[in-house]
Amino acid sequence: MKHLLKLLDLSGEEIIGILDLADQLKYERRNHIPHKHLEGKSVGLIFQKSSTRTRVSFETGIYQLGGQPLFLSSKDLQIGRGEPVQDTARVLSRYLDGIMIRTFAQQEVEDLAEYGSIPIINGLTDFCHPCQVLADLMTIREHYAKLEGLKLAYIGDGNNMTNSLIVGCLKTGMKISCACPEGYHPDPVVLEFAKGNPDFELTGDPGQAVRDADVVYTDTWASMGQEDEKEARIKAFAGYQVNAELMELANQGAMVQHCLPAYRGQEITDEVFEAHADELFEEAENRLHAQKAVMVALMK
Repeated sequence: MKHLLKLLDLSGEEIIGILDLADQLKYERRNHIPHKHLEGKSVGLIFQKSSTRTRVSFETGIYQLGGQPLFLSSKDLQIGRGEPVQDTARVLSRYLDGIMIRTFAQQEVEDLAEYGSIPIINGLTDFCHPCQVLADLMTIREHYAKLEGLKLAYIGDGNNMTNSLIVGCLKTGMKISCACPEGYHPDPVVLEFAKGNPDFELTGDPGQAVRDADVVYTDTWASMGQEDEKEARIKAFAGYQVNAELMELANQGAMVQHCLPAYRGQEITDEVFEAHADELFEEAENRLHAQKAVMVALMK
């Protein structure tokens, strides 16, 4: 593994290897065992989309690994004023040991990897969110002590989270059922990947999706950059809320996951959120450990 651009690039064994390393790093962190795997290394963090969890978890993780994080917003870089990404990649490769980028276009991440000579980590694009799904899988495996054979139901927009969840679940032996309204389906590239797989289902019925589910997952209905679509999306996603009635159809004791931030009263009720708060915030914490594992795997 040279980069983390999208989960489609990884094998199931590579994903499990990252999760195993994340478990080890989490154990060491909680038991105050130093793990300075990136000592003397500098990692650039390019943010063209703002974030709470991505910025704090990456900066903290790099520090805990003994490295130096450099926060680089689009306002701080010439790339924000039109410098070609291939030039930025070649310059930063001579200064840094790795780059995490959180941006809009997947092609920008791919170009950084093509033209640079250091590891590139996708912190989020409009196409996928691999770091989040690694944390999700880590959390699910902690809860159930396995992944293979479990069923995850995703309810809502067929966005970057859905794309990565489909790939991550299927590559690790999970089943996944996605309930998305017409016009809000996952990316065709991902649907082609999942085509014909008996462990994948795409439906317009949230009730059908959550039947026999071990994990119920949702995300905001209007992601960053879609604010002008908010009212139309609220109408389109009526009936796609994760609430107590929907959870009754899942397996007893099913866990709930959400990549956050959550808009309570829209995609999830306050009642369900608070009932599963421990799982949700463990998932948020695991962003730190999963991303540390990615950086160690790529840069140690």
